[in-house]
Amino acid sequence: MSPNLTEINLALLTLSALVLLMGIFSNPMRARLWLSEPLIALAVGVLLSPAVTDWIRLSDFGDPFVILQETARLTLAIQIMGIALRLPRGYPFQHWRPLVVLLGVAMPLMALVSGLLVCWILGLPFWVGMLIGAIAAPTDPVVATAIVTGPLAQRLLPNQIRHTISVESGANDGLAYPLVLLPILLLNQPSHQALWHWLTRTILWEVGGAIVLGALIGYGAGRLAHWAEAHNTTHNRSFFSFTVALAVLVLAAVKLLHSDGILAVFVAGLVLNLMVGNDPIHEEYDVQQAIELLFALLVFLLLGLAIPWRQWVELGWPGLLLGLAILALRRLPVLLLLKRWVKPLHSWDDAFFMGWFGPIGVAALFYAMVALERTHLQSVWVVTSLLICASVVAFGFTDTPLTKRYGHHKQGQL
Repeated sequence: MSPNLTEINLALLTLSALVLLMGIFSNPMRARLWLSEPLIALAVGVLLSPAVTDWIRLSDFGDPFVILQETARLTLAIQIMGIALRLPRGYPFQHWRPLVVLLGVAMPLMALVSGLLVCWILGLPFWVGMLIGAIAAPTDPVVATAIVTGPLAQRLLPNQIRHTISVESGANDGLAYPLVLLPILLLNQPSHQALWHWLTRTILWEVGGAIVLGALIGYGAGRLAHWAEAHNTTHNRSFFSFTVALAVLVLAAVKLLHSDGILAVFVAGLVLNLMVGNDPIHEEYDVQQAIELLFALLVFLLLGLAIPWRQWVELGWPGLLLGLAILALRRLPVLLLLKRWVKPLHSWDDAFFMGWFGPIGVAALFYAMVALERTHLQSVWVVTSLLICASVVAFGFTDTPLTKRYGHHKQGQL
């Protein structure tokens, strides 16, 4: 069924009203009500969904899973390009040691812990549990950005903590791809064939190729920006419009080459940052924030419309227990264990803060759609959507008070 004009206008009205309200009342909502933008958008989506008022049906606009996947993919691309350009110039290259630990050790451990919890609590087959664990492993850049940006975070959080969370959340969205694809392959192919495909095609081309392609396109974009500035060839001074177009170009081009477009976008942003610095993006910070907020609100609004309530109820108490167990055990114990090898974590307070703030969000939504498309396992969507919503609620209510407490404690030590 096609959407009627009333549904289309209601959807446009809802999204535009959300953006306006978040732009006007974001500070009191965070400071007094402790509500984050993703949480509010998710709640509005639930309110308008068939489960409550039935004002908007996502299925009327097309295949809900295709809509979720493509919206999440575009949102990730724009968000991680913004993260790459906001970082201090060359930051990931200067602080590569803690990033190796976070991406090469912590993320696989988080996937393993989450997968084992899924198998143990829900009784799902081992590789299905590992698939869900891998989907939930990456730290979400959309929710993480809400934590580490804004006046409160800039005033209270140490720069190294903010930058480390940002670069981790940007990089591990693309690097989670091989973790997600391995169980997908093992579920669909004989083990020897799956491992060969994973080592040759996934690691060498889809990851390695994405890094090379992203670096080349980012370098070319940097050279083009310098040339345009030197020759005064454009009247359009908006650097942010250039980077949004670049993010979409890289995402589409690398996807057409069957490589990891999300990782390529982040690499392209890092190389562009290295060549031009982050002063241009800081000059357009308000525009950048508005565009990123628009896409973030849209994706969580859509998620609220698509929540599989009946399947959640069928999970029963084990579903609730899994959500609590993942929030408590997926990341915090891993960061506490690896504290001594992650340089920005100078104290146990740092480890607890960074260990707690590892939200599950848009990246998990995107990979859940990829997994559903390739395995047709509805349990992947049902469990992942539950984990995403549990994370959005948990971090939506805790990011402001815990940031204040942690920041004031750190300032009191100075």
